[in-house]
Amino acid sequence: MTDEVESDGVTDSPKRGPTLSTSTSSFEALDPHDPNLSKLANTMFSKTSEYLYGELTSTLDDYRLLENMNQVTITKYSDMKHLAVNINKSMNELNEKYSSLMPLLQQIDQIEDSVTKLEQAAYKLDAYSKRLEAKFKNLEKR
Repeated sequence: MTDEVESDGVTDSPKRGPTLSTSTSSFEALDPHDPNLSKLANTMFSKTSEYLYGELTSTLDDYRLLENMNQVTITKYSDMKHLAVNINKSMNELNEKYSSLMPLLQQIDQIEDSVTKLEQAAYKLDAYSKRLEAKFKNLEKR
C-alpha cells in the first residue's frame, strides 16, 4: 500500500516494479486476495446495481406516468376544443334565429303597447259611461 509516486507519474508495484498506473489501489489482478473482501465487494456491487436499477426504474415509471398524464391532458383539451367549437356554432345559429325573429318580436311589442292603450281607453270609456248613466238616472228622476 505504500506505492511511491515518482516525479514522472510512474508508480511502483510491489511485485512487478514500476507501472504506468496512477491508481492508488493495492489490488493486483494476479495477487492472492482476501476471499471475504471479494465476497463483500461483489455484494456491494450487486446492491449498488440493484439500487441504481431501482432508481432508474422509478425515474422511468415517473416519466411514463408523466407521458400518460400528458396524453390524457391532450385528449381532455381536444374534447374541450370540440365542445367549444360546437357551442360557438350553436350560439351563431341562435343569434341568426334571434335576428330573424327580431321584426316579429318588435311587432309583438307594438301590439302589446296598442293593447295596453286600448285597455286604458276601455277603462276611461267604462268610467265615462258610468258617469253618463248616473247623470241620465238623475235626469230621469226629475
